[in-house]
Amino acid sequence: MKADSKTMFSTLPPWRLFFTVALPGMVSMFAMSIYSIIEGVFIGQRLGEEAFAAVNIAIPLVMINFSIADLVGVGASVPISIALGKKDEETANNIFSCSIILIFVASVVMGAAMFFAAEPLSRFMGADDSLLHTASKYIRMYALCSPLTTVFFAMDNYLRISGYVKTSMFINIFCNLSTIALLIFFIVVLEMDVAGSALASCISLCLCSLLAMIPFVRGRALLKFRKPKFSARMLKEITACGTPTFLSNIAGRVTSILMNISLMTLGIKALGEGGGTTAVAAYAVLMYASDMCQPLIYGISDSLAPAIGFNWGAESYDRVKKIAKCGYIGSGLISVVATTVMFFFAGPVASLFVDAEEIKLLELAEHALRIFSITYIIRWFSISAQSFLGAIEKPLQATILSVCVALVFPILMLGALWGFGLDGIWLNMFGTSVLALVLGMILIKCALRKHIN
Repeated sequence: MKADSKTMFSTLPPWRLFFTVALPGMVSMFAMSIYSIIEGVFIGQRLGEEAFAAVNIAIPLVMINFSIADLVGVGASVPISIALGKKDEETANNIFSCSIILIFVASVVMGAAMFFAAEPLSRFMGADDSLLHTASKYIRMYALCSPLTTVFFAMDNYLRISGYVKTSMFINIFCNLSTIALLIFFIVVLEMDVAGSALASCISLCLCSLLAMIPFVRGRALLKFRKPKFSARMLKEITACGTPTFLSNIAGRVTSILMNISLMTLGIKALGEGGGTTAVAAYAVLMYASDMCQPLIYGISDSLAPAIGFNWGAESYDRVKKIAKCGYIGSGLISVVATTVMFFFAGPVASLFVDAEEIKLLELAEHALRIFSITYIIRWFSISAQSFLGAIEKPLQATILSVCVALVFPILMLGALWGFGLDGIWLNMFGTSVLALVLGMILIKCALRKHIN
């Protein structure tokens, strides 16, 4: 189950490394997204349009909570990988140990804030009176389980760094299968509402967090727990390396909130009374459909990042270039397939999440999917570029790209395309991806000027 990560990162041919590391990573990330897709199916088909819209309004706050673990987990993974590349295992182990404590403390604080402020936060994020109670209930369930659910996302990174690539994949698969089983039990058997969906996810994440810790608790992983020694320099390094992903997540959730508020306004204008809820639900279909493709791209980028960081630390710059090229080719091919499927099969994809009797929502979602599908022709590049810049310790460049992609460019597009009504919302991500392609190419070229010809 465990591979020698040092040997694997430094000696395997780039394409063999890709299939050894990236394919399990893709499976892991897609396995995690399967639950999200099935959750969307169950909520849309069994609980209806209002529940679907309420969850879409609540989910940005849940993801903001998880992004704290990403800040520390991804932020720690980069210096850990580079320290291992320099054969400095003591530093790597200390960063690992400190990061676990940081995640736990931060998740306790964030969970408490989410629980007690669920209703005002839901209203702030766009919920009207009809959606407020449902959105708040969904948030509170995740808040109660925050301390154990959030650490799972960081442990997944640490398993891969330690060579437990397949173990990480199997845990992710188990997490989703158990969540799906619980989802069916809570919603179908017990006939619970959206709280049942949140509870299913929380129970599985808590269990898998404990499973992921076993190799480290038993001392069999490359990374080992040590008495933590915090330092300002270490905290600064974790923050700097994790900030691109964190800001991307936060900025993306802020953008989602702005989108939901805009959809409530434009939906009423285009569809009449109740049109805001319909428009938000259609946007939710786009987000759930994205989970069929986007996790695969993230899986490639996240899985190759430790290998890129290791070789960057070892000053094997030509190998860094070859590994990154494999990632770009793989991500590009997946994106072409995703665009084709979403465009030509928009109706069947939309019908997965929408009850056939909700004709207005189904027609709107199908139309939105066809427009949105062209995004993936170039969306993959900004994801890959951000991960690459973070892996080679270029946090400033990665931060600039992530914030622009997640917040700055979407807001610019929101204003520029406002006159197109709801179609402007569906086109937003494509416009953002075009701008991100140009910016990403410039940032990578500047970052590698001194190292790679």
